[in-house]
Amino acid sequence: MKALTHPHSKWTRQQRVVTLLTDFGTQDHYVASMKGVILGINPGCTLIDISHEVSPHDIREGAWILANVYTTFPKRTIHLAVVDPGVGSARKPILLVTKNYFFVGPDNGLLSLAAKKDGVRKTIVLSNRSFFRPSVSTTFHGRDVFAPIAAHLSAGIPPELLGCRVRSWVKLDLGEPRRVKGDLVGEISHIDAFGNIVTNVSQQVLSGFAKKHPIVIFIGKREIRGLRKGYWEVRKGELLALIGSGDFLEISVREGDAQKVLKSRWSDRVRIRLQT
Repeated sequence: MKALTHPHSKWTRQQRVVTLLTDFGTQDHYVASMKGVILGINPGCTLIDISHEVSPHDIREGAWILANVYTTFPKRTIHLAVVDPGVGSARKPILLVTKNYFFVGPDNGLLSLAAKKDGVRKTIVLSNRSFFRPSVSTTFHGRDVFAPIAAHLSAGIPPELLGCRVRSWVKLDLGEPRRVKGDLVGEISHIDAFGNIVTNVSQQVLSGFAKKHPIVIFIGKREIRGLRKGYWEVRKGELLALIGSGDFLEISVREGDAQKVLKSRWSDRVRIRLQT
């Protein structure tokens, strides 16, 4: 497919970076196929892999990863994400144009956490098939729909040419911490490759609750007293709580796996109580 340009677009030659986030893994040809399509349309595009190891079909995990990394990229980066258990169904392919970025992928909530944080300016259903590959598989929209759309965006095509604007899009709800009988109750929103348990309790929310008072954190059948500044403050194999790099409360084990120790899962409750 020949690369398209639009000399009057205000985006021309500004959108050169495309990131990729999928649950495809790296064993098969899927990721390489997407990259091949993108480079065939815009050979000058810079491709950056965020991750291809999202747990299969786990929209929540993909959304969380995307929301925690998108701001590290230059403005006008195109974030292409595909975790798409509903591929080929009635779910829409969409482009979310935000204050600083572009998000391309299925309308199943995958893009919503990041896009909402950055502020959605336009929502476009990708309906202009002239920007797809000539033959579209019902099982591989990553290659046949989303990859060429991202490539054309990176080559300067205005978003408005890619489809029609709509007002609504699917928003993922990971829940908010809440007060229950004087405690602050949150939940596990992510478990990383090291087994670190990330909660949905932000540093700001926790500070507002504790107001410099010492706290006790209850998770599963264990309790952890106070926050640490880093892993070095405890012994090897010991549980600790700290504010992680994403500014959320995390539960970890020094040089160990907190998820295995606590047998925790996504959405498990985490209760925080003021120490008396």
